[in-house]
Amino acid sequence: MKHLCTLSLRNNKLSGEFPKAWSLLRNIMIVDVAYNNLSGNLPSSMGDSCSLFMLKMNNNNFEGEIPFSLQTCTSLRNIDLGNNRFTGEIPPWIGSTAFLVSTLRLRSNFLSGHIPQQLCNLGYLHILDLAHNSFSGTIPKCLKNLTSLRIFNNSFYNIYIGYDEQTTVMRGRELQLNTSLVYVKSIDLSSNRFEGEIPQEICSLILLLNLNLSMNRLSGSIPTEIGNLSQLETLDLSLNHLSGRIPQSLSSLTFLSNLNLSYNNLSGEIPLGNQLQALPDSSIYEGNPFLCGFPLSIKCFEDGNSTPKDPKDNDNEDGNEKFWFYVSMALGFIVGFWGVFGTLIVKKSWRYAYFRWFDEIKDKATLCVRRLVCQE
Repeated sequence: MKHLCTLSLRNNKLSGEFPKAWSLLRNIMIVDVAYNNLSGNLPSSMGDSCSLFMLKMNNNNFEGEIPFSLQTCTSLRNIDLGNNRFTGEIPPWIGSTAFLVSTLRLRSNFLSGHIPQQLCNLGYLHILDLAHNSFSGTIPKCLKNLTSLRIFNNSFYNIYIGYDEQTTVMRGRELQLNTSLVYVKSIDLSSNRFEGEIPQEICSLILLLNLNLSMNRLSGSIPTEIGNLSQLETLDLSLNHLSGRIPQSLSSLTFLSNLNLSYNNLSGEIPLGNQLQALPDSSIYEGNPFLCGFPLSIKCFEDGNSTPKDPKDNDNEDGNEKFWFYVSMALGFIVGFWGVFGTLIVKKSWRYAYFRWFDEIKDKATLCVRRLVCQE
């Protein structure tokens, strides 16, 4: 066993804890035990395997913190610990300059804390998946330092060994990729507690294919430079607190096939453009009551700059106007009626004068009528 290079036991029904005798496997390069029922903590002795290149332990029941001893495995390129029960924070050693990690997948655990700044040192990182955890704080601006998402360098990937690299990414729905991951460029930070604005710097990652920041607490506007992500195929910003207009540059993303901006506070007219018009599903924009234009049924004003009003608001306004009109009529009648007749009841002299004047008017009217009758 001491010369074993690949341990692949994925997709079985293995259970129990992971073996601790790693000191005997110093030459092992690949450990793939994904899709089993293994449990317990990862043994600290895993750090004894200095040649470890790929660690895929996703979709099990492992728990505890990510072992600090793995910092000695400086050859690690692919780390997939997703869909387990790990707790604690992302260990800063993952971002050490000695590491050339290209895939970091920690989704669907119980991890918390902030994204460490050291993670931005991973120039070869092109798949970052931290979705469905309890991370908080802001999205680091230093993500612009992820060189592999800005410049394609084929020389590094020549060292990849011929092992089937499977992973899953969100492209409108979860897809399992069985091809080489070299060409997969993805950042998924969805279903966490990130807040603050989407950093403009993320728009410099021009090789990104997938960007998912949904189900967080992000605020502010969508960066106007979002159109710089010319290769983007999937963009999900739904279920946040984003506001302002949808940038016109979004319509220039010619490869965009999955878009979700629903349930934010976006307003104004949806930009026109061939690509956005090719996505006629109105659910993309639902939950933004102040958006207007195609493909929504709410029409914009002629200048395209005004925020359209909800028809229900117009109905409410009409109802309010009618209500206050009738109230004013009633008040005017009451004030006029009692202003005249109330005075006559209280002041006896005024009452006698009024009826005397009324009798005189009545006599004059009667006399005029009789004269008209006699003349005929």
